[in-house]
Amino acid sequence: MLSWLFSGPLAIGSAAPDFTLPDQDGTPVTLSGLRGKNVVLVFYPADETRVCRQQLCEFRDVRQLAGDRGVLVYGINPGSAESHLSFRNKQQLPFSLLVDADKKVASLYHANGLIVKRTVYLIGRDGMIRFAKRGKPKPEDVLSLADARE
Repeated sequence: MLSWLFSGPLAIGSAAPDFTLPDQDGTPVTLSGLRGKNVVLVFYPADETRVCRQQLCEFRDVRQLAGDRGVLVYGINPGSAESHLSFRNKQQLPFSLLVDADKKVASLYHANGLIVKRTVYLIGRDGMIRFAKRGKPKPEDVLSLADARE
């Protein structure tokens, strides 16, 4: 019953589960449609909370490095599109925030629970997980594992 509390993130080297979620504008984003690109998924509990704001702003502040490494960043939580849009605009986030209203994607990525467990993944161009860690890893550490080739 409490297995969600003790589960770890998905294993490095495993295939990233596919999903489709709407972003803050209602535009659907499908992971398999991003194949050929590096993708960072930041699962975070809520918009406009101190640690969540700090974490996503840290990724905002390394947008040049992310671009240089060919990385697309997405934040994911169960918040509404309206909440995501407001948060994104207020913090000037250069990436989309995805709405996982029923936490099904969080469940696929072992980031579910009473609240979403702060978890960061890097998915390589081949769709395989290259980085998976709970908490708030440094964006530079995550991005350093991205395959920079085009």
